[in-house]
Amino acid sequence: MTLQQHPFARNDRSRWGVWWWTTDHLLLGAIGILICLGVLLSFGNSPAAAARMHVSDPFHFAIRQCVFAVGGAATLLGVSMLSPKGVRRASFFIYLIAVAIMIALPLAGHHAKGATRWLEFGGFSLQPSEFMKPALIVLAAWMFAEGQKGEGVPGVSIAFILYIVSVALLLWQPDVGQTVLITIAFGAAFFMAGVPFKWILGLGATACVGLVSLYFVFQHVASRVNRFLLPEHADAHQQIDRAQDAIAAGGWFGRGPGEGVLKRQVPDVHTDFAFSGAAEEFGLLFSLLLISLFGFIVVRGLFRSMKLSDPFEQVAAGALFVLVGQQAFINIAVNLNMIPTKGMTLPFISYGGSSMLAMGLTLGMALALTRKRPGAYAPTDGPAGAFA
Repeated sequence: MTLQQHPFARNDRSRWGVWWWTTDHLLLGAIGILICLGVLLSFGNSPAAAARMHVSDPFHFAIRQCVFAVGGAATLLGVSMLSPKGVRRASFFIYLIAVAIMIALPLAGHHAKGATRWLEFGGFSLQPSEFMKPALIVLAAWMFAEGQKGEGVPGVSIAFILYIVSVALLLWQPDVGQTVLITIAFGAAFFMAGVPFKWILGLGATACVGLVSLYFVFQHVASRVNRFLLPEHADAHQQIDRAQDAIAAGGWFGRGPGEGVLKRQVPDVHTDFAFSGAAEEFGLLFSLLLISLFGFIVVRGLFRSMKLSDPFEQVAAGALFVLVGQQAFINIAVNLNMIPTKGMTLPFISYGGSSMLAMGLTLGMALALTRKRPGAYAPTDGPAGAFA
């Protein structure tokens, strides 16, 4: 192949050719970099996690993460080829299946760390709430758009019913972190849908009351908040303290690949605290690069979303990018001890099959909704191409 040749010509009308020329290449590239970094970092964090969990193979988690990364990338590519109608249909069925599994979790689920969030089969743990999140956001955006048409569809009411069902099932597990996350994303969709400002104030006030109520209802939430606000009363061996030590030890350039020492004292260094392990071995500059990647994906994604002409596509895509950005923010903020611990993964970086596949699904939907198609963008945004 010569330098002038390209795998897809602009007049290539094949499914892959159309997909390539209508997808945002910068977003796709940034997501691809994150997936690759997640795999590379897993080889550094896996030995420490394997030693603490008495797993004989030091790269047990890294090898599994490679498999998850392939699955996540395949999910991302496959879903990004869907039409907006296909995204809505997929979200409807994913939401129904995820809710059904979440209802069955108390009977068939795996109980760990004081919660029942996973369904285990064949050595693989599935967390249905991870897949419910993007499906809920898309369905809520769909209902908001239908309600704005003034054709008698109670879109806002249906969206809130879907949200309340999701929150009830999450708190039943319980999973307060995911509840906070979907509330923020749902609120973002509500705001972007252009509802009256007094409704937004009402939703915000209700969310604040609910957040305070969680402190009094769930003992583990009160314990985490107390440890965060009153660190002198916390156990000196808490995981967050060890994570902070690892981050501080990294300095500007880190100790070097595989040279991390303090990360070995962080039990969840391969999952919720993967950021601290990466910071110790690769330093502050790498950490800022990682944060910048997430920031770029969110900012460019929102920029593309706001230029869409269809209300559903605009709100759904924008809220999906908010969902990813907010999850990354919460995870990194926890690692830096800026907020109480939440038990939330860093998208594409933390170890986990459900997280990797669900992130592929989430950003695959966002890419699908922001693809160039006739009428999707205003004419001043440049040629959209004659692709469906």
